Amino acid sequence: MTSISDKMTSKSKVEVKSKIKKRSQLKSMFFRFKKNKLAMFGLVILTLMFLIAVFANFIADYEADAISQNMQARLQTPNRDHILGTDHYGRDIFARVVFGARISLFVGVVSITLSLAVGVVIGSVAGYYGGKIDNVIMRLMDVLLAIPQTLMAISIVAALGAGIFNLLLAMSISSVPRFSRIVRSSILSISGQEFIEAAKACGTSDARIISKHIIPNAIGPIIVQATLNMASTIISIAGLSFIGLGIEPPIPEWGSMLSEGKAYMRYYPHLVIIPGIAIVFAVMGLNLIGDGLRDSLDPRLKN
Repeated sequence: MTSISDKMTSKSKVEVKSKIKKRSQLKSMFFRFKKNKLAMFGLVILTLMFLIAVFANFIADYEADAISQNMQARLQTPNRDHILGTDHYGRDIFARVVFGARISLFVGVVSITLSLAVGVVIGSVAGYYGGKIDNVIMRLMDVLLAIPQTLMAISIVAALGAGIFNLLLAMSISSVPRFSRIVRSSILSISGQEFIEAAKACGTSDARIISKHIIPNAIGPIIVQATLNMASTIISIAGLSFIGLGIEPPIPEWGSMLSEGKAYMRYYPHLVIIPGIAIVFAVMGLNLIGDGLRDSLDPRLKN
């Protein structure tokens, strides 16, 4: 009885120590992230944009301001009634930018989440099992990586047609190869370590080893890549909408606003400057956060 209780006590101590260690690692990472002023600035920008996207219906009227045309109020410069002016259909630019944030961030987050989930599965299988499975999967990923991400997205949307669902599918598929290679490289650096060998010796299943031991220890580079890739995804979404292969009008989206305003930019530059600034701030915020996460997760910076 004494030996059993001693074993239980020692096991509980190990679990407590591991939990304390995880908390201390998270605290140190968050402390390093907070010290990076540019990263915190990017976090503030992105938080504001997400709040604007979530509470867009309380900020502006979608039907009346962002969609409905009012030709009597067309091409107005910023004034008291329309703080950012109106476009060539008399629609309020502020309302369209606000609801455009919802579209761009929604498509960006969902597409990155889907591509990350698929990429983690593919990269985990390739990195853990190796051999012929790794060669076949990685050669397929190399073929997809040979095609530029935006060009692949254009091809998929052109084949399937414009629309939010097809745009989500295109952006998700085009991002999978990058995540697969990053996950694979992270797993290759971890799978040969002693705690993985110990888990195999204990008879732990491959699925549990990958999900409970390997992926949590390789999550740092994956998070950084997801943040940076979301910035490029927002640019690609705007680019596809700019050439007419993204969000269909009259749904407000930053890229389509640039496309509609380019014909009037000489005399009414605010039509392209305002949505352009929105894209710049969203991408800048994500890049700053990604750089901050990369620095905070760098093991060479740990004390």
